[in-house]
Amino acid sequence: MGLVFAMRACIICVLIACAFLQCTGTTILSSRNMLYDYPAVRRDETVVDDYHGTKIKDPYRWLEDPDSNETKEFVEAQNKITRPYLDACPVQKSINERLTELWNYPKYSCPFRKGSRYFFFKNTGLQNQNALYVQDGLDGEPRVFLDPNTLSEDGTVALSGTKFTEDGSTLAYGLSASGSDWIAIHFKDVATGEDYPEVLEKVKFASMSWTKDNKGLFYSMYPKQTGKTDGSETEVNHDQKLCYHRINTSQSEDVVVVEFPEEPLWRIVADVSDCGRYLLVYPVRDSRDNLLFFADLSKHPEINGKLPLMPVVEEFEADYEYVTNEDSVCIIRTNKNAPNYRLIMIDLQNPAKENWRTLVPEHPTDVLDWAAAVDQDKLVIHYIRDVKSVLQLHDLKTGEFIQTFPLDVGSVVGFTGKKNQTEIFYHFMSFLTPGVIYHVDFKQKPYTPKVFREVTVKGFDASQYEAKQIFYSSKDGTKVPMFIISKKDLPRDGSNPVLLYGYGGFNINVQPGFSVTRLVFMQHMNGIVAIPNIRGGGEYGERWHNAGRLLNKQNVFDDFQAAAEYMVSERYTRPALLTIQGGSNGGLLVAACINQRPDLYGAAVVQVGVLDMLRFQKFTIGHAWVSDYGSSDNKTQFEYLLKYSPLHNIQPPSENRPEYPATLILSADHDDRVVPLHSLKFVAELQHVAGRSPAQRAPLLARFDTKAGHGGGKPTTKIIDEHTDILCFMTQALGLKFVK
Repeated sequence: MGLVFAMRACIICVLIACAFLQCTGTTILSSRNMLYDYPAVRRDETVVDDYHGTKIKDPYRWLEDPDSNETKEFVEAQNKITRPYLDACPVQKSINERLTELWNYPKYSCPFRKGSRYFFFKNTGLQNQNALYVQDGLDGEPRVFLDPNTLSEDGTVALSGTKFTEDGSTLAYGLSASGSDWIAIHFKDVATGEDYPEVLEKVKFASMSWTKDNKGLFYSMYPKQTGKTDGSETEVNHDQKLCYHRINTSQSEDVVVVEFPEEPLWRIVADVSDCGRYLLVYPVRDSRDNLLFFADLSKHPEINGKLPLMPVVEEFEADYEYVTNEDSVCIIRTNKNAPNYRLIMIDLQNPAKENWRTLVPEHPTDVLDWAAAVDQDKLVIHYIRDVKSVLQLHDLKTGEFIQTFPLDVGSVVGFTGKKNQTEIFYHFMSFLTPGVIYHVDFKQKPYTPKVFREVTVKGFDASQYEAKQIFYSSKDGTKVPMFIISKKDLPRDGSNPVLLYGYGGFNINVQPGFSVTRLVFMQHMNGIVAIPNIRGGGEYGERWHNAGRLLNKQNVFDDFQAAAEYMVSERYTRPALLTIQGGSNGGLLVAACINQRPDLYGAAVVQVGVLDMLRFQKFTIGHAWVSDYGSSDNKTQFEYLLKYSPLHNIQPPSENRPEYPATLILSADHDDRVVPLHSLKFVAELQHVAGRSPAQRAPLLARFDTKAGHGGGKPTTKIIDEHTDILCFMTQALGLKFVK
């Protein structure tokens, strides 16, 4: 299921010392209004950048240094005004207790077979991290195989990537600390449970793929990364290399097998083919399109240096993803000449494009999301149809349709199955279904899915709620789908609070999923959750994605604002009760929308957002987002970015402009995906420009976490605490009632 694409899909008091008053061109400003005493913050007016002849001041450039005492004091000062506001929520304890109570249900992944054993991930309910279990046969007694909860007292060490050898004898597993994207790869002997002595360091955005002899692992790393590699640094990640590691040897003995020294910003993803003969190599430059090369491993039984690569695709023009192969003929999922994706066959012995053949053609409306080879001669194909999952079985040799597996309205969120195995598992979820895992045994006809495991949540009765999908018109007339979830029979009189969540970028699909936090909002606050599938995502293929990227990015904001207008005009709510929320690219969305239409919303939650659109490419992996955003290095793109960049479009409230909605900005010290400087600079500017105005009565606050990152690997305790704070913020800002 999409190694390349999984890699992309690779989110207070005065603090300034008197000495800073003496800096040339520097001033200290205290943001004060009737309600909030924001921190006094140094502005260095001498920092000016020239973008193609346009001068742009960056007075908070100093906040880009995460290690300076001044930055640390700024963070502390922000938390010191935010924390009392959140803690003053009269129902804080009730919210936290209810979140904890509902969260305490068992969560499972699909089982998968390796060798003679089955493995699966499980969380008993409130464990900080999911543990890996093993059992002998499907009816065997599960036992804990690897429990990351034992690796740190506070649960901030998480599993991040696992890869078993073909025979199931050895596990390679990544460990991440404090939410960072950096991982260390460890190796475990499955029979004994003992770890091998070696640990692979400087690994990030890593593909892992074993050779079929079970002796060695291909993995990608950044050997030239200097200084800190713990997630709190901001340096650009560059010069990734694909290496080969032999089990039970030191990392110092590893060899570089693929590198592109002339392209330091490329990332390298690799797959060993199902037959074991070929190494498929996908260089990735940004967040879309990849090249495709291969190496014939049968000609290099001893891997001791660079592997000669044969080119298949040498232009960044589309996505290419290996599914399986029959001899030298590979099945590839691609959007080349197929915006909704198709499956094609490429013979590696004769890979010229004129020889490519279509196996499963592009569907006119449904998006071919992923495909997996199973039971030797079959393909399981996952389509997205109007944002809902469709799971089909096809013939691997002809591509012909065999059957559709029945699904309710919702999402397939997990799948396991291999070409050399006769069974599959898939995990279904919806807004009102916490999770059902199905099992299909291809040795038994007809191929009827059977419920293998079903999750229930104590205190949740799905029959009391409804989830529906509507289509509304955006500013330019485009029809946009939106899910609306709430209790049944809520009055449409504008009196209900609404939580509007959006993303809109990077070809990402926002499909139905179960959320305890949203359940608490609906169950105890009579809240309505609305999720529009705005342009920029991948719900309708590459056309939908392209309609919301680069010079079309404003469509994303227009779609989201039109969703808010729909919820108001249809009397689900009114602006004073409407909260908008988004993270990462969705944080950009929310921040841009409160700049453009502050009148539409009562509250905004901006999580780990990309907020400085002129400098995002200069930090960690930000350069990979140029494919969606463009770059300020390009004059045309700079002019477009400047029009919506959240940091550069903050305006003070006045007689002619409404105040900003109550705003909570969240980030964390180990977010090395979207580095915290985005949130730091944005809240400083927001408080300076808007917070000083007497017309700004709603709070403009920030919450900065420690030992946390973009979101991945966050322990359950931190997740519950963060969601408690978000619901408390909404309660405080909008005057919501919590009914037990």
